Amino acid sequence: MDQTFEKRKKVIYDFICDDFYVPMKLKELAILLQVPKDQRSELKRVMDALEAEGKVHVSSKGKYSKGEARHIIGTYTAHARGFGFVVVEGEAEDIFISEDDANGAFHNDKVEVIIKASPQGKRKEGKVTKILSHGTTTLVGYFQKNKSFGFVIPDNQRYVQDVFVPLERSKGAVTGHKVVVELTKYGDSNRKPEGKVVEILGHVNDPGVDIMSIVKGYDLPTEFPEKVLNQAERVAKDVSTADMVGRMDLREWTMVTIDGEDAKDLDDAISIMKEDGNYILGVHIADVTNYVQENSALDREALKRGTSVYLVDRVIPMLPHTLSNGICSLNAGEDRLALSCIMTINEKGSVIDHTIAETAVHIDERMSYTSVKKILEEEDALEIERYQELVPMFKLMAELSRILREKRTQRGSIDFDFPETKMILDESGKPIEIKPYDRNVATRIIEDFMLLANETVAEDYFWQEIPFVYRTHEAPDEDKIKKLVTFIRNFGHSMHISNKEVRPKEIQKLLAKVEGTAEDALISRLALRSMKQAKYTPENTGHFGLAASYYCHFTSPIRRYPDLQIHRIIKENLRGRMNEDRRDHYDKILTEVTKQSSQRERLAEEAERETVKLKKVEYMSSRIGEEFEGVISSITKWGIYVELPNTIEGLIHVTNLYDDHYNYVEDSYEMVGERTGKTYKLGQTVMVRVIGTSKVERTIDFELVE
Repeated sequence: MDQTFEKRKKVIYDFICDDFYVPMKLKELAILLQVPKDQRSELKRVMDALEAEGKVHVSSKGKYSKGEARHIIGTYTAHARGFGFVVVEGEAEDIFISEDDANGAFHNDKVEVIIKASPQGKRKEGKVTKILSHGTTTLVGYFQKNKSFGFVIPDNQRYVQDVFVPLERSKGAVTGHKVVVELTKYGDSNRKPEGKVVEILGHVNDPGVDIMSIVKGYDLPTEFPEKVLNQAERVAKDVSTADMVGRMDLREWTMVTIDGEDAKDLDDAISIMKEDGNYILGVHIADVTNYVQENSALDREALKRGTSVYLVDRVIPMLPHTLSNGICSLNAGEDRLALSCIMTINEKGSVIDHTIAETAVHIDERMSYTSVKKILEEEDALEIERYQELVPMFKLMAELSRILREKRTQRGSIDFDFPETKMILDESGKPIEIKPYDRNVATRIIEDFMLLANETVAEDYFWQEIPFVYRTHEAPDEDKIKKLVTFIRNFGHSMHISNKEVRPKEIQKLLAKVEGTAEDALISRLALRSMKQAKYTPENTGHFGLAASYYCHFTSPIRRYPDLQIHRIIKENLRGRMNEDRRDHYDKILTEVTKQSSQRERLAEEAERETVKLKKVEYMSSRIGEEFEGVISSITKWGIYVELPNTIEGLIHVTNLYDDHYNYVEDSYEMVGERTGKTYKLGQTVMVRVIGTSKVERTIDFELVE
């Protein structure tokens, strides 16, 4: 250590900390400290070191003041390019960490940071001073064997270093194997991390290994503990007469389930009738809590998982199949236990009365979205004849669905109608067709009825002032909305903002204005990106996107833990057991339950997205050289993203724009040629050719076809 340098730092820092000191520029500071001109570079070096330690802060005007050397604890999120961010719980803004300031932190590490700088109008910049705990213990990657050692190249691009593996700890892995490696040393600036192979998933080209690599990479549980499976077998008994005691018996009511053809966990059924001009809508949800008791092995495992995960080729369920596809599934022709929300709705779409009750139900028919669509949209004669007794019921459903949707639209509910990806795989898991998922009258009926039940239950329990789990969605950040407003001006659109806030109705009106235009998908996506993520909370703060004052998730207890938790609370209340002790109990546990559920939901969504991206890359890798028409979906300084009608997106890198040197114009989101003045804009239709794919990076490369 340079003792002289350290002494200078101390002297100057003491000087800045003195009460008489006022913020000043480097030149002013040098004059005051009588530093000769030929030594001012050394003064700058001292000031840079103090800034790096968070002891001084430099304003946007270059003035030095005492820094916020307060140590902040957060979670480090790494980026594939070496830099990262520290997310601090309860703070809206994260802290930027440069590659030089990461101090060896791994993705998901719990770290201590100091603020280096807070540039005006930009995110804070910090430096990792200490790694408190490692959030990553295992990695999944590609094994490469050398003569005397091996190393693993991580699948997750956030882990930028290869992991060194001594041959004696490689478990016999050979080049080309996908493996799970347990980290034994995390390395530093001079040494790579080290690990040992704990599982060989198979060869990189073996069927199913690609998806299993993602499953293991996200640490998703693939098997249930034996204790949990045994408990599921014990409780999965047929519904008996004793089970139905004290319940509303609705087995004579006509009711159906409506789901996708391949769905096996049917947790919601619908009944509907009309009396005195009002609709009587019943939303009947599987009573999973009858089989999953609080704090049982089943319950603990369900909370740990948080949600079922729907990957392109498999489902990782929250509950064992004995329950999720068996006794808890509302299978047609079987007596089942349910928790029902029965609503009386007037012709304006307002719920004028409702009952929430434990019920016994018997489903008349297991319907698919396709069948109901054929009946209501296509008026298919064969389908109508097959389900002739139920056709009036479906027509009544469509009638009420339209009323409810119109009512939601009037209050400003935002409907982001994006085409989700429907992927058809062959027996070996290879994608043979990719297309947009069909959203039709049947899917909308179920969506509208589930939304109404969720709102009705949430409002009921909010006013009862009982501890509860809400699905909340905060208003967007002011900065993001400003950027959106600036962007839409390029297309001649505007949006009203009052008191620095935007109302859901304004976003809804914008989406209605752009519907059917070239920029429709683009503006919708940017509007969605300006939104915050919905989450689970014990406090009710409303749902911005739905323009709803009260909202919860009540309708899917087979696949979401928050719904299961809500059912437990509702049943205790219905049975008169919600005393002070039970209220205190739920007050204590719900913060952790909602936090865990939100985290597991994010993880599941990421894993689902990654498997879809992977299969899209695999699909396009056999189409190198083929040409497609697409729409420019995004433009950045490194290139133009083009989306095809089947939802696949690829990049035309700037280096593959051959006819000119193109510059990105940030204000208008355009790519403009220097010599030709040729301009590429968002929403523009272009012809592209596939020139490359990367399964490792999950990217697809295009070039323009002139």
